This record gives sequence, C-alpha cells and structure tokens, in this order.
Amino acid sequence: MSGFEHFARDAIEVEREILKRGILLGLDWSDRAALRRLAREALDGGAEHTRALLRDPDPQLKARGELFAFAVLMLRTMQESAETGLHTHGGPAWKAFGSALIEEADAGRDQRSGDSSA
Repeated sequence: MSGFEHFARDAIEVEREILKRGILLGLDWSDRAALRRLAREALDGGAEHTRALLRDPDPQLKARGELFAFAVLMLRTMQESAETGLHTHGGPAWKAFGSALIEEADAGRDQRSGDSSA
C-alpha cells in the first residue's frame, strides 16, 4: 500500500486550497443556499466557464474559477483512489461543496427527466 498514500495527501492539499478560495469568496460553509448557487454555476457553466473565470483579472471571479477547478481535482483524486480500492475523502469544506454539487446535479437530472417532485 505504500504507493497509494499520495491520495490522502492530495486530498488534504486540495481541501486546503478549497478552504483558501472559500475565505477569498467569504463563503460560509454552512450556507446551503449559497453553496448550491455556486454548485449550479459550476455545473451549468462547465469547463469553458471555469477557464474564463480563471483568466479573469477580478480576484473574486478568479477565486470562483479556482474553486470550481479544485472541485474537479478533488473528484478526480477520489475517483482514482476508489479505482485502486481505497476510500479517500476531503474535509469539511469539500464535504459542504461536494454535497451541494451532488444536490444540484440531482436537481438538474430531475428537471431534465420531468420530475417535479424534487
């Protein structure tokens, strides 16, 4: 197993970067509505929107793009870890934003399928 410790280390480093962007954006990790709005923006905008934010000179917009990019990096780290049979997870900031991403993805899926009960 000695070759796989990097997943935990990577998750800790990405969590730290997510926390930093949250501070820059003034996020309250317990504000579900605000996190879901950010998650919806990330999901609706996709990769091109994130790239545009990353190039924006406005530090707030750039921080949003970085948050979205670090979310993708955390998901990749978790997926690669799972593919090796390991369970890797982020900390409280990731769990809050990751949950918002899942909730928004599910809500979008429900809307596309015509389910109005969500």
